[in-house]
Amino acid sequence: MAERSRLELIGRRLLSAVPSVFGVVLVTFVLTRALPGDPAVYFAGMMADEASIAEVRQRLGLDRSWVEQFFAYVWNLLQGDLGRSLMTGRPVLTELAERLPASLELTFVALLFAIGVAVPLGVLAATRPDSWVDHLCRVVVTAGVSLPTFFTGLFLVYIFYFLLGWSPSPLGRLDFLYFPPPHVTGFYTIDSLLAGDFETFRAALNQLALPALTLGLFSLAPIARMTRASMLQTLSADFVRTARAMGLAGSTVLWTYAFRNALLPVITTLGMVFSFMLGANVLVERVFSWPGVGSFAVDALVASDYAAVQGFVLTMALLFVLVNLTIDIIYTLIDPRVGVEG
Repeated sequence: MAERSRLELIGRRLLSAVPSVFGVVLVTFVLTRALPGDPAVYFAGMMADEASIAEVRQRLGLDRSWVEQFFAYVWNLLQGDLGRSLMTGRPVLTELAERLPASLELTFVALLFAIGVAVPLGVLAATRPDSWVDHLCRVVVTAGVSLPTFFTGLFLVYIFYFLLGWSPSPLGRLDFLYFPPPHVTGFYTIDSLLAGDFETFRAALNQLALPALTLGLFSLAPIARMTRASMLQTLSADFVRTARAMGLAGSTVLWTYAFRNALLPVITTLGMVFSFMLGANVLVERVFSWPGVGSFAVDALVASDYAAVQGFVLTMALLFVLVNLTIDIIYTLIDPRVGVEG
């Protein structure tokens, strides 16, 4: 019965996401058409005459009204066709499928780093208020939200690549001396391990270190802040005081009672942070020449490549819906008080 209720919850969440996705499609279509510049002029060339530009515009379907273009775009979407990129001449779906694993690998590693630093730091700051650990947590949180990602990335490149020489050149996912591993998941670290190629795994991990550190430093601030605030609130709750009065060990009270209940708002924050990181890694990808969807979207914006921009935004919207759905399911599994009917 509980399993059926969870399936009903998933179905309701998916149905509620349909209007949001349609709104994203509509707004993205209008905004891309409102961008300055004419893709027909861009791809016809600077020396093209009016006749050549008109021919390119007709070939791209830009001579039709916005309403006709929108319905044609929606019809193609329903058939799984995101259009063809004008920059590369390849289907947008193919471009996104090849580049999305690079962005997801960077985001996942950065999120793991942020969780590994922010959660213990938040717990220590909450259990030792006004101590040096608490002050360190505040400094890290302030620095994390204040420093732009491009500045942090360039600073880390300057220190670890130019000065110390510990990091490889920030030029993509692998050094030119290595070949990509056989494609399985698209994650170079996982695919190289599956192939038993540990040398390529180390090379991919080295290339991943600085961009993941850059994005992770920017993302750990809200996680650490929420962990600290949630732990402080939970540690002052009645059930924690009762557990201490019953003579339970301090570690048992902290991790079994306080930490587990404090996790609920932290998990919600993780969902929002992950969704934000998918968009925030655009600057990180540009700094480190990372061949992800973010850098692809920036190039598409410059070229007024409508299909590529719309495909990128739609992909991010679907990932956002998927992340929120996953968070809802995890929330009901961790906290039995939260009924699936909510």
